[in-house]
Parts: sequence; structure tokens; C-alpha cells
Amino acid sequence: MSSLVAGLCQVAVLLMLLAAVYLPFGNYLAQVLSSPRHWRVERWMYRIVRVDPDTEQRWGVYAAGVLGLSFVSVALLYLIQRIQPLLPLGFGRGVDGDTIPPAMAFNTAVSFVTNTNWQSYVPETTYGHAVQMLGLTVQNFVSAAVGIAVAAALIRGFAGGGTGRVGNVWVDVTRAVTRVLLPISFVAAIVLVAMGAAMSLRAGVDISGVDGARHTLALAPSASQESIKELGTNGGGIFNANSAHPFENPSGGSDLLEILLMLLIPVCLTRAFGVMVRDTRQGGVLLGVMGLLWGGLLAVAWWAEAHPNGPAALAAGGSLEGKEVRFGIPSSVLFEVSTTGTSTGAVNSMHDSFTGLGGGVALLNMLLGEVAPGGVGTGLYGILVVAVVAVFLAGLMVGRTPEYLGKKLGRREVTASAISILAMPTLVLLLSGLAIALPSTGAALGNGGAHGFSEVLYAYASGSNNNGSAFGGLTVTSDFFESTLGVAMLFGRFVPILAALALAGSLAAQRRVEPGAGTLPTDGALFGVLVAGTVVIVAALTFFPALGLGPLAEALA
Repeated sequence: MSSLVAGLCQVAVLLMLLAAVYLPFGNYLAQVLSSPRHWRVERWMYRIVRVDPDTEQRWGVYAAGVLGLSFVSVALLYLIQRIQPLLPLGFGRGVDGDTIPPAMAFNTAVSFVTNTNWQSYVPETTYGHAVQMLGLTVQNFVSAAVGIAVAAALIRGFAGGGTGRVGNVWVDVTRAVTRVLLPISFVAAIVLVAMGAAMSLRAGVDISGVDGARHTLALAPSASQESIKELGTNGGGIFNANSAHPFENPSGGSDLLEILLMLLIPVCLTRAFGVMVRDTRQGGVLLGVMGLLWGGLLAVAWWAEAHPNGPAALAAGGSLEGKEVRFGIPSSVLFEVSTTGTSTGAVNSMHDSFTGLGGGVALLNMLLGEVAPGGVGTGLYGILVVAVVAVFLAGLMVGRTPEYLGKKLGRREVTASAISILAMPTLVLLLSGLAIALPSTGAALGNGGAHGFSEVLYAYASGSNNNGSAFGGLTVTSDFFESTLGVAMLFGRFVPILAALALAGSLAAQRRVEPGAGTLPTDGALFGVLVAGTVVIVAALTFFPALGLGPLAEALA
């Protein structure tokens, strides 16, 4: 079977699996986010933290809960890393002896709490199992749950009837963990173990190489982290090779499962949105926009990797550098487009080795705002703020009333949406420009010219979008990169969250009005094209000069 046919079959199977679970799982997500009933274990947890689960909050209180939970999480994760020598299962790992430097501990704490999972270290030689399980894996659950909670709050803003309440952050985060993330990741981890993924508390296993020399292969409880890192669109690997490592992703079957886990919640949240606003066609339109962008970028990247320009790649029949032969070009490209479109950041191939155009697709996927289909929760509230701007622009152009789902879109709503959209471009361009201007950055680059510029641009696009993947040629272990990437991750995460919650609060304070003759229809293909166009135009106007200096220049060279 040719590589093309095999790749098309994989895409077809993936789409059929997503179609099969879309309605039941999307309906289940809506039920989780709207049910008045609490599980017994959840009530027990509420009593411990002294929370009244039946009290709904205004957006300011909800936002304070998100920020407070995240601040405490950063502090605790930083502390866990710094005391690694005192923890069991440390195996003497670290950077300076068996310790973690302050800048690296800060960067890693921010990275995992913001759902970025940017890793400026080699995991199997830096962190022991205790830090991986008690610190990093816990935040994979919590950070994903926060994204779902914020999306739920914004949905309630559209569905609410003038109360100004957007839900209870502690209930939303708890339910996201206990009813969605934990059970699915538990089952997925068992399936991954059955497929050959490693699950061990040993430090490693000694082997003899073909040359007779003795080597130690690192081991880890990777299956349990692999499942939640994909399901929660986190992405940080327990091995340095990430999902290209056979202990994390041993076969084509596990590769397909991991891609499915990445896409599962972001795709099905569009159904939950439609159910909760009592118009499932609205969710279908957003899903169509996501699918159009995802499919288009997949086609471009696949073509670019299958039709390279270099003589070595031409002789090989495709761009195979940095790709696992057990996956090949189709699976590598499918993983690349899915991981950068969902804010996951996991990799089963090295994005730095892709062609100029193929690597540019990964970069563009992030610069579009990661709404194809976006991260867990973040993709939905990201595309909803774009939809608000699209409705407002359409109203300006044709003189129609700027309303969306029965809510008036005035200055406050559009301002909040604009802040959410512009936060990422501001961070990417300012910090990339600062890094390029510093003479010390030249020593950190693995490549010069257009590709070297792309490495820096990719790093800050990844950090600001909370993706976490990287062009591996850039060395980011200096205090400058550790600190500025930490700032990019913090502001790239929480500025859009605060803007989305402010939008939710403003919408929740309004009563829904019936659509009139001047209301723009938002449940059809025309509105979907308008939203997709807004996504593309905003990115094109903002980033075209930077893309022209990086991946486009490299592709045309």
C-alpha cells in the first residue's frame, strides 16, 4: 500500500472515530457543565476547600478563582522542583548535581500551569518520577480543567438570562477533572500500555548494544502521562524525544489514538456549546470553521513534505529527515497539524527538520490563534471571541444590528474580544524582536538566515499560544530565554482568559432578545466563511512580514 493511500486511510479512520463520538460525548460534556447534581466525591472535595458548590459567581469572582488557583499551582510546582533531592524516586537527577536551577524551575512551573509544557531540559535526565507524577502530571489535569471551565463560563454568558452569573469556577474545574479528564485518561493509559507504551517506576534498564557496549535505557511511568498530555492538550513528554520515543508512542495504532485524544475534547466542545445555547447549528458552524482550517493546513503541509526541493530529500522520495520511519510522512504531518492546531505541542517528528513550507504550516497554525480546533477549552473560547469580532465587522459593513445568539455586542464586548485576540500577536512580535536584536541570540541559534529567524519566531509563538512545541535548533537554557518565555506563557494564557471572562460577564448581564429583521444569521455557511476569513485576515495582516522573513523566504530559497 502506498504512503498516500495509507495516509488517507488514517485520516478517514480518524474522522470516522470523531464523527462517532461527536454527538454522545458532546452531549455528555454539556450535561457535565450544566447538571445541578454533584457526585459524592465532589461534595467531599468542596467541604475540604470550604466551597459552596451551589453558589454561582460573577465574572470577577470567577476570574479571581482562576488566577488564585494558578498562582498557588505555580508556587507549589516550583517548590516541588526545588526540593527534588529530598523526594523519593529522584535517582540523583538534576542539572547542577541533583538540583533544578531557579530560572528553569520558574519556567517549567509556569509552562505546565499554563498548559504550555514548554521543556528547556532533557526530562529523563533532569526530573525523577516523583516530580513528574506529583508535579507535572497533576498540572496536566488542572491546567486542562481550567481551560474547560473558562469555556463553560463564556458559554453561560451567551446562554444566560440577565443574572450576570457565569457559574462556579471550583465546580467547573472539579467536574472537568473527575467526570472528563480522569476517567478517559485512565482508560487511554491502559490501552497505551496494551499497545506497548512503558509504565515503570524503575530508573532504567541496562542493555548491550550491537557493538557489545553497555547502555542504560531510561524508563518512566510514561503511559499515564502520555494519555493526559494528549487528552488535555498539554504536550510535555516524559522523554526528550516526546511522542517520537517508542516508550511513549510505540506503533501506528498508538499514534492514531494519541491524535484522537488531542482532537477529542476541542471538537466535541462545539457540540456542547450548541446544546447549552439551545441551537446545535451554532456549534456546527464553529466546527465547520475549525475543520476547514485544519484540513487546509493538513493538505499544504502534506504536499510540502512529499514534494521537497533538496537533492537528498528528492532522492529519498520525500522529506524524511527528523521523521520516524514507522510513521512516515503522512502520520508525521497529521500529528504536526493536530498538535499545533490544538495547543498540545507534543511531537512524533522534529518540526525543525520539516521543509520551509511544512514547518511554516506548524508556525502558521499557532499564529492563527490555535482555533483549528484549539486546545481544551481554549479553542472554543478563542473562536467565540473571533466570532464576536466577525459579527461586529459584518454589522459595520452592511448596517445590520451587531447581535450574536440574542446578545447585543457593544463597546465592552468588542473591546474584550479585541484584547483577547491582540494579546498573542503583541507578545510574539515584541519578544521575538527583542530576542533577535540581542547579540547573544546568535550563539543560541542552530541555524542562520531565514531558518534561524523562524526558530526564534516559533519559540515565542509557541510560548504565547501555550503550545510548547519547538524548532529544536534554538538553545533556550539561558536566563533570558527562560524568563522571557515564562512571561510569554503567563500573559499569553491569562490575558485572553481574563478578556474572555469579562466578555462572559458582560453577556451574562444581558437578557436574550429575539432576532429581528436586521439580525445577521449566524447558523449557516455564510457566517462560517466570515469567521474563517476573520481568523485568516487577522493573522495575515499581523504576521505576514514576519512570515516573509522566515518560513516563506526559506521555502522560496
